[in-house]
Amino acid sequence: MMTQRSEDPLIIRLLELARELADESEGYLDRQDDSQLWYNRGYANGMIAALQALGYGAEANAALDPDCYEAARDQAHLPWGKAYEHGREMGIRETYEVTGNSPLT
Repeated sequence: MMTQRSEDPLIIRLLELARELADESEGYLDRQDDSQLWYNRGYANGMIAALQALGYGAEANAALDPDCYEAARDQAHLPWGKAYEHGREMGIRETYEVTGNSPLT
């Protein structure tokens, strides 16, 4: 896969947003009482996953070290885990939408 550069202002902004969401949701694993933190963390990780798949892997990895997906997925059957999953799915979907791409399968 060809690696792209993040000189595009849209990609730069998406990377900044993913960083902001991750920073704001730091410690989410210890906060089962706050589903919004879980959603935000899932959204940030979904954005990073989509950007990596779109060829911005180096930039995405430099912007944010994504969480080990297994840590949240193990709790997918619980309300906060469902919030994380939904956030991750939306982060992927909306990143593809705003970049004008369709999900790669």
